[in-house]
Amino acid sequence: MMQKESVKLGIAPIGWTNDDLPELGGGIPFEQCVSEMALAGFTGCEVGNKYPRDTQVLKEALALRGLQICNQWFSYELTTKSLQDNRRQFEKLLDFLEVMGAKIIGGGEVGNSCQGQLDMPLLEGKGMLDTDSDWRLFCFKLNELGKVAADRGFTLAFHHHMGSCIQTLSETLRMLEETDPKYVSLNYDCGHFYFAGEDPVEALEKTIERVAHVHLKDIRPAVLDKVKKERLSFLDAVKLGVFTVPGDPEGCIDFAAIFALLTSNQYEGWLVVEAEQDPAKANPLAYAKMAREYIHQHTGL
Repeated sequence: MMQKESVKLGIAPIGWTNDDLPELGGGIPFEQCVSEMALAGFTGCEVGNKYPRDTQVLKEALALRGLQICNQWFSYELTTKSLQDNRRQFEKLLDFLEVMGAKIIGGGEVGNSCQGQLDMPLLEGKGMLDTDSDWRLFCFKLNELGKVAADRGFTLAFHHHMGSCIQTLSETLRMLEETDPKYVSLNYDCGHFYFAGEDPVEALEKTIERVAHVHLKDIRPAVLDKVKKERLSFLDAVKLGVFTVPGDPEGCIDFAAIFALLTSNQYEGWLVVEAEQDPAKANPLAYAKMAREYIHQHTGL
């Protein structure tokens, strides 16, 4: 069983409102989203596009519901923009997260990614780092941003992501090997590893020493097969329901093994349910409660 003192449970708003596909949950207001997170039994959340940017307004709304911000996605553009351009936006987000009391800044590379392109088959258009010099420059820039974060008391937890240059386990391991563990950690996501054709348990075994933030999502294999056969985009896959929450009987990931690994390695930090779905098809509160009960049964949290 995990220790409540060292592991906290959060959920992302992406099951209610989707930043990349605003039509998914477009009519669901911020207040409903955070109220249902709290009602389902979570104490932390990530940040979505409906969240007020006025930090005092946001703090009051979250405090009423016993929630706190644990992380926010940052869209790195290290492959397409200068370090200075990235740093400028990075520090703006750090300013916001600092006021909100968060200690993790997440996100993945979007500069050469196909994850947001509806007309690009996901498994054919992923971003690439083609040469050793590409890798050196990418990892140098990521290290530099990690230093900025560390100097302000934050941990940069980089998110491997479908459609991007850091998608597979080998790419993730190379990124970790070529960055400094003092400055760059990993936002482990079991769903994205499974989607990429990896064993999520093996991936966690090989990266656990660098994991600083965990996203929990499951995969519906029948939908994934359809995505592959019909050469669909990442956003099409999301709309079709390729992702779901832990505890959904349609899922396939071995969460018991993942929880056991996290426990045996004394993981400390957030476990965040982060499964983007169409709320018109998958009631967000129902799925949040499903995930919360499942996690409680398997971790004691």
